[in-house]
Amino acid sequence: MCRLPHKRRKGLCLTPKHVLPEQEGKRIDAFVCEQLDGITRSMVQNWIEQGHVTLASGKTVKKNYKVSAGDEVIVQMPEPQSVEIEPENIPIDIVYEDEDIIVVNKARGMVVHPAVGNWNGTLVNALMYHCGDRLSGINGEIRPGIVHRIDKDTSGLLVVAKNDLAHQSLAEQIACHSAAREYQAIVVGAPREDQGTIDQPIGRHKVDRKKMAIVPDGRHAVTHYQVLKRFRGYSLLAFQLETGRTHQIRVHMASIGHPIIGDPLYGLKKDRFSSLDGQCLHAWRLSLDHPRTGERMVFEAPLPEYFTAILNKMVQENG
Repeated sequence: MCRLPHKRRKGLCLTPKHVLPEQEGKRIDAFVCEQLDGITRSMVQNWIEQGHVTLASGKTVKKNYKVSAGDEVIVQMPEPQSVEIEPENIPIDIVYEDEDIIVVNKARGMVVHPAVGNWNGTLVNALMYHCGDRLSGINGEIRPGIVHRIDKDTSGLLVVAKNDLAHQSLAEQIACHSAAREYQAIVVGAPREDQGTIDQPIGRHKVDRKKMAIVPDGRHAVTHYQVLKRFRGYSLLAFQLETGRTHQIRVHMASIGHPIIGDPLYGLKKDRFSSLDGQCLHAWRLSLDHPRTGERMVFEAPLPEYFTAILNKMVQENG
């Protein structure tokens, strides 16, 4: 059940999330993660320990509590710690902007928001210079305006909220799958079928904590794909996300034996494109309802130059 969040004094309090019969038996930390895009399981576990996750009755729970059908779970996100983020005059490709939203075509190599090791040079630093204080505050001081993310070395479209009303609407659209995010990538080999769906849970790798993996207790993740063009040893695919897990497309494609070329974490170690500076993945189309007017809006960003150069080379090699 998707409902709009609302603010309270101690951070963001979400309206009760009702546990459906098919969700019964899930650990409460896994259940909460499924309801909130961009939130890690470790963050939720910390909130549980601090008493920020309760049942509607007021009962506190432990992180291994298993939800029952009909439970109402309330999440009280704590206020973020104050961090000084500097506005920076960094050029960004703005596809669309009005008083509520900004749609940006993010460059490959740019981190979306500040974090340990990347406090400067991020999209947020650039947006703060461009917008001043006209960004939503729901995601805290480190991620103002950020509703969803794409990886550092993935290029393409993402929408940014200028106010809390827009943020709430966009977050609900992503959670309810009414906002569509479409990607293109070049992968090794080609799936046997021209189209398909990968429905496999994704969580932190048990050994290499920098990576994600298919894990039984991971977060629900669904990726739809379609083969656009087959080359000798490679293929161009289109993707539509039903969920937005960290590294989702990259992990899912590697899991079926068709990793994205240039992917330093999940790709082939020895491949003609392994020297690429990151995965060949581009968020090319974004569809959403405008948070104020309700108008359906579709934005597109052409494939970047490095991407089209590889495609042209493959076309030439295949005659």
